[in-house]
Amino acid sequence: MTSEIRRKRAGGRAGHAERAGVKAVDQMPWRIPVNPDRPIEPMGPEGVQAIHKGAMRILSEIGIRFLNDEALELFKKAGCKVDGDTVRMDEDFVMEMVGRAPAEFTVTPRNPERRLPFGGKHILFGNVSSPPNYWDLERGKVTGFMEGFRDFIKLTQYFNCIHFAGGYPVEPVDVHASVRHLDCLYEKLTLTDKVCHAYALGKERVEDGMEMVRIAGGLSQEAFRAAPHMYTNINSVSPLKHDFPMIDGALRLVRNGQAVIVTPFTLAGAMAPVTMSGAVTLSIAEALAAIALLQYVAPGAAVGIGTFTSNVDMKSGAPAFGTPEYMRATQMTGQMARFYKLPLRSSGVCAANVPDGQAMWETCNSLWAAMQSGTNMVYHAAGWLEGGLIASPEKFVMDCEVLQMMQRYMEPEVWATGPDEIAIDTIAEVGAEGHYFGCQHTQDRYTTAFYQPIASDWRNYEAWQLDGAVWTAERAHRIFKSIIAEFEAPPMDAGAQEELKAFVDRRKSEGGAPTDY
Repeated sequence: MTSEIRRKRAGGRAGHAERAGVKAVDQMPWRIPVNPDRPIEPMGPEGVQAIHKGAMRILSEIGIRFLNDEALELFKKAGCKVDGDTVRMDEDFVMEMVGRAPAEFTVTPRNPERRLPFGGKHILFGNVSSPPNYWDLERGKVTGFMEGFRDFIKLTQYFNCIHFAGGYPVEPVDVHASVRHLDCLYEKLTLTDKVCHAYALGKERVEDGMEMVRIAGGLSQEAFRAAPHMYTNINSVSPLKHDFPMIDGALRLVRNGQAVIVTPFTLAGAMAPVTMSGAVTLSIAEALAAIALLQYVAPGAAVGIGTFTSNVDMKSGAPAFGTPEYMRATQMTGQMARFYKLPLRSSGVCAANVPDGQAMWETCNSLWAAMQSGTNMVYHAAGWLEGGLIASPEKFVMDCEVLQMMQRYMEPEVWATGPDEIAIDTIAEVGAEGHYFGCQHTQDRYTTAFYQPIASDWRNYEAWQLDGAVWTAERAHRIFKSIIAEFEAPPMDAGAQEELKAFVDRRKSEGGAPTDY
């Protein structure tokens, strides 16, 4: 496909219909979006300082529990106060360690053309990660399974607005947990050529993940360790705890030059104070404690700070997402991330159970909060339902429509103000009695002037009704099926793939990762 063709967007409805029989969607090309807007900052400087000082008091006076003996020994060596499994650290230590972290870093997958910059004004979008259940219009809600996992990985590769492959887009429960990581990462590395994630859940899963990424990229051990080629995300166990496996995995990754995102999961009213400033303060303290440890062990390691601060429904206790409070907490954490000069991760989340209106307005709130906060990495940007308990391919397609719109919104040509854009000569030519459909200025630009949708239907009601009155989720389901039918895996070096398969087979024969069942 030539670059000229790749730059073209849908040229009106006739053009869209003509292409419909050729490929599933006529999507925008791959690009790394740059967010040109100034972040929304609800807090003044005094608010930033209040949260910072609050977080420092938590770290120095209350402390964070680390349920990991190696971490406790490292903190002792660093001169922190360790009482049992509770660690207290002073502000000077925390700020010195956090100051070692780079404000920006890059992660290079097996295809160097998919290299991703984390930090600055870049904003990157990833697939839904970790739901145990799958939902589509044919099956309804079912337990996660490998075929569904593969389909989500194919969607992740197919859509250019999805930049990285996060955790398992749905948990394939039909594969035993001892070898699940081997099968899942093999599918990720062969069905995609994008930056991918490995779970920090035990030594074997982390070590296997690093070795598989190294093999897939055709890298020597030295080249793999020299720069990030993958990442993990770890969560604290709010309130005020970090568990053993995630800290263990994070330490293994940074010692091998790979990236770690630290994301506390603080739900106001449940695992954090009911006030958003209190919840954000707790989240910042938990994140900085782990980041300080990682920077003590590996100065300059690629790390990011994540926000997953929202609220619960005080009537039921259920998590709520895409709420006004969620949006403000994300913006507030963005201010803190800039204060600490750390890349920021947030999420595209909702509490809806099916891909309906609620799903889209809550997800749009979450995505716009990411845009407004200066987020660099958006987890769960496509496919998330039921507060993270369901992954849906229809929702994935619908979310990609929104992501494409947001990427178009960020293109400078949309608000350009040069002579050609102001178009005074054309305004004079058309005058008061004419129209702009047929003038040369429009003819020269009509194929690329405006965003054209992949799932939205812009026809009037009568035309929509005559064409079958297909609702949005149904259109998204058809697009999903078309994408799977036409999907082709990205090329991969045959030798690397053979070596990768041999590694997986060997590790399976050895039992994979230990489990208790």
